[in-house]
Amino acid sequence: MTRHVPRSHRHHGLPRWQRALLYASGLVLLATGVAWLWLHYTVGAGAGELPHPLEAWSMKLHGLAAFFGLFLLGALAGAHIPQGWRMSGRHRWAQQRGTGIALAAAGGTLALTGYLLYYFAPESVRPALGWIHAAVGIAMTAAILVHRRTRSRHPRD
Repeated sequence: MTRHVPRSHRHHGLPRWQRALLYASGLVLLATGVAWLWLHYTVGAGAGELPHPLEAWSMKLHGLAAFFGLFLLGALAGAHIPQGWRMSGRHRWAQQRGTGIALAAAGGTLALTGYLLYYFAPESVRPALGWIHAAVGIAMTAAILVHRRTRSRHPRD
């Protein structure tokens, strides 16, 4: 006999449009961040040369995607995260709580380090802060994949 599970508890994934926008902004953030690192440290200012013209454009696009990503993270904070927290108390969803916490912490760290890099970081701190920002951003990609994969292994509660 199959137990009836309310539709709202069967799957608490994101609506398709929201997931698509989140992935799109994440891909743009990852691509522009990696492009800037590559340009800066191979042919640009970080390699002792003049800044490459695409360094500025990659940061402008990165900043635009960051604003969009922050908006989407706010949407997640209002619905997906609280519902996921309640559902992750169940054994089958427990691992998602850990990856969800890691994703929320990474998002907050990226917002803070990005803000500091743009507005406050003195030149002596910028390189280290920039590498922390880059490492957390790349690690967040892996955490998203783990979070998504964990959910797909447990389609029903």
